[in-house]
Amino acid sequence: MSAPHTAAATAPDSTATTAARQLADFASRSREAGLPDGLREKVTGHLLDLVGNSLAALPERPGAAVRELVEEWGGTPAATAIGSAVRLPAPSAALVNGTLAHTLDFDDTHLPSVLHPSASVLPAALATAEAGGATGAQLLVASAVGIEVTCRLGMAQYDEALGNSVFFDRGLHATAICGAIGAAVAAALLRGLDADGICSAIGISASMGAGIIESNRTGGTVKRVHCGWAAHAGVVAADMARLGLTGPPTVLEGRFGFFQAYCGERFDADSIVPALTDGLGERWECARLFIKPYPCNHFTHAGMDAAMRLRRRGLDPARVAGLTLGVPAPVLRTIAEPAAEKARPRSGYHAAFSGPYTVATGLLAEPGTATATESGPGRATGRGAIHRGLGVFHQDFTDEAAADPARLALAARVSCVADEECTRVFPHQFPAVLTAELDDGTTMTERVMVNKGSPEHPLTAGELTAKFLANALGTGDEQAVRALADRIGDLAAAPDTTALTRALAAVAPGVHR
Repeated sequence: MSAPHTAAATAPDSTATTAARQLADFASRSREAGLPDGLREKVTGHLLDLVGNSLAALPERPGAAVRELVEEWGGTPAATAIGSAVRLPAPSAALVNGTLAHTLDFDDTHLPSVLHPSASVLPAALATAEAGGATGAQLLVASAVGIEVTCRLGMAQYDEALGNSVFFDRGLHATAICGAIGAAVAAALLRGLDADGICSAIGISASMGAGIIESNRTGGTVKRVHCGWAAHAGVVAADMARLGLTGPPTVLEGRFGFFQAYCGERFDADSIVPALTDGLGERWECARLFIKPYPCNHFTHAGMDAAMRLRRRGLDPARVAGLTLGVPAPVLRTIAEPAAEKARPRSGYHAAFSGPYTVATGLLAEPGTATATESGPGRATGRGAIHRGLGVFHQDFTDEAAADPARLALAARVSCVADEECTRVFPHQFPAVLTAELDDGTTMTERVMVNKGSPEHPLTAGELTAKFLANALGTGDEQAVRALADRIGDLAAAPDTTALTRALAAVAPGVHR
């Protein structure tokens, strides 16, 4: 990575105190100061999670389509696309990897902003770090800073009275819109831009983010590309700033800026700027990321956990006469409406956004304890053993599983309602209460108010590794997959990303076959 330098042409005033400038100054300081204790390890864990999710997404069409497209575009090889031994231009690699990262809706989440920040930021950082020869430590710092910026942008438009993201309430995908800026900050750091250049990268990328979430309701696979496009935009914005293009320093809070454009009459600069800048470098929102244990929409997880708890308590699914799933009121539009569509999802992908289907899946699962022992007789080998330990996994969201008569019969008995207590907690958690009415008229209830995978109930190191292995073992042999996990774990001390990218190429489908 080159030494910090100033973008050519007219850069923003270095004495300005705009929100973009404060974020840029924070990014520049973090490059010099490094990360606080514990945060480097947390970001490394999120990178492991993202790579596993991306490898599991390789059979899906969106990632393949994007990879075919960027290969048609061509260009100078500079960065590795996950699942391929072919190197691509950095923006193209970011586009492919961001698409893969978000394809299965298995990526991490920040609350209450309801963002999936790593899926945009980490692909941009990976591609730029490889292209520019950054060290592993520099990659981790840039990733943490980009995620932090993304989360703070999301927090700035969280409406406490509404109990929801203003972006989402207006049908916009906050992950993609905020992620483009966070990705640009990460890429700008790794390109060696100084605070002026980073500020311009923010100003440029704010014109590039987009995402409409109607597909959550009625179908379409375009949402899977949103994070890829944001990652692509971030890399391009940073390179534009490096080559002299500039952005407006008031791009975030200005009269015709980011928040006015996306939030309209709900925009309030007096509250938004403090949300963006207060405690920068002291209070890290990226430490609050949730890691998903199940490969489906995060709003469905507590309902599934409640269902699996009922099953462990001895509930026989054959005796269920009816099920009531209580969730936060804002969640209903995503996992319960239209009711007929959610009761009989048209595909495995749509099943991942269905409250009734996921509750049925949880009741029919046989959850165990996820393990990923590194050696000895208890070592978990093969995807099947790890799948069973995780309880619910990808095999539950295939098109065949979504058409399973047993699941659909149970899903038809689920009624989704707003629960007052869950609504109060949302969106700091995505809670649920599940009540089963049995054939003899008795009821059983489970309340799940804290999500598994949250900072309050984190996945263990064994569970996180088990998730990675279960995701990745379908692409390469076990030795190559475990070697990849080791290279990610060693990243903080790596002089560059060469060992990591070689390990990524080694698990590309077909390399060991």
